[in-house]
Amino acid sequence: MRTHAPKSGLSRRTFLRSTGVAVGLPLLHGMIPTQARASSGTVPDVRRMLTICSPLGIHTPYLFPTETGMDYTLTRYLEPLADLREKFTVISGISHPDVDGGHAAEKSYLTGAAHPGQPSFRNTISVDQFAAERIGHLTRVGSVVLSANNTSLSYTRSGAPIPAEGRPSKLFARLFLEGSAAEKEAQMRRIQDGQSIMDVVLDQTRRLTKTVGREDHQTLQQYFSSVRELEQRLVLAEDWAKKPKPSVDMEPPTDIEDRADFTGRMRLMYDLIFLAFQTDSTRLITFCGAGGNEVVSLRGVDDGWHNLSHHGKDPDKIEKLAIIEREEMRLFAELLSRLDAVQEGDHTLLDQCAILLGSNLGNASSHNNTNLPVITAGGRMRHAGHLAFGEAGDASSGTPPLCRLFVSYLQHLGIETDQFSSGTGTMPGLAMT
Repeated sequence: MRTHAPKSGLSRRTFLRSTGVAVGLPLLHGMIPTQARASSGTVPDVRRMLTICSPLGIHTPYLFPTETGMDYTLTRYLEPLADLREKFTVISGISHPDVDGGHAAEKSYLTGAAHPGQPSFRNTISVDQFAAERIGHLTRVGSVVLSANNTSLSYTRSGAPIPAEGRPSKLFARLFLEGSAAEKEAQMRRIQDGQSIMDVVLDQTRRLTKTVGREDHQTLQQYFSSVRELEQRLVLAEDWAKKPKPSVDMEPPTDIEDRADFTGRMRLMYDLIFLAFQTDSTRLITFCGAGGNEVVSLRGVDDGWHNLSHHGKDPDKIEKLAIIEREEMRLFAELLSRLDAVQEGDHTLLDQCAILLGSNLGNASSHNNTNLPVITAGGRMRHAGHLAFGEAGDASSGTPPLCRLFVSYLQHLGIETDQFSSGTGTMPGLAMT
């Protein structure tokens, strides 16, 4: 795999949104610029985060072990992950406090915002966008929002959903394909037009400060700061537009239109997630996985996935559902193994990626939003096998909110914070390394 070496040495700044406009460093030893290797002799310590949601839940009796700690017996769903058991932790008994509403809770999966099913609900910022405000400028693309079912998991600070990309071909083009000369020129014009607009806005608002009262003056100063940061982001975007994209040893993918081809669609997305992280094109990815009314093309499955998720404890439906969800786990294990096979200095790419696989549904059959299925993998954490809280474990230990895991992820990324949404402090039992 080849990349073109970008510049380094940019200061860390916070930006309004996460479009990825600053200059990042490539990561694999062969991709590090010669000058950087000569000066430091080390591979940069670059952290990433990937969050995945299974929108139709995961049948927890086949996921959660009966034992806690590292010496648990592998469950049916954890068997495909057997070779990686030192690098992931299963967490049972946790949820988002006051997040209810069945499928509506998908909106709060990465935000923890309460009561998403109510008409008055207003979402808050998702953990990936919280991180993107702080580190998104370090890569060409600040964050990548993906979906296999047109659902976004990512929300801005104002609670607006960020449109998700569902076509691997478009993501590949965005990350790795050079546009024509005319397309590049048009992109430069859009960036320069944006800079011109910022000049006009600043000029007008500066004049406005002479007429407003003291109460509004502080608000305008905060606005000036935001606009200046946006200006700097546009300057960096112009710099990125002039640089070649990384070259990868993969042909542009063909989108799989057949929703029944669950395995092919998920694997193609995972291929691009792997390449995006390996080339340091982005460090933050969210992915809402497949799950709809389709009858997936797996032997033994002859009913719609959504219908099977509402199994009502019917053994036949549960068995067919398990075929699908076991395949989910197998594909997830493939991704983890690929990441773990890439060395970055003293660590593997998996060690550099904090990864969540879970769902907003604890029991999809009854639309329950408690005791969520959670697997946390990779990252700079000392994994603990099976952590059980609340009803699934030792009640005396308390039941931490899922957002405490998000605090752990943010600290893994190097972001200095001890709180996110309903979470204060890191996840108990999951030590940072």
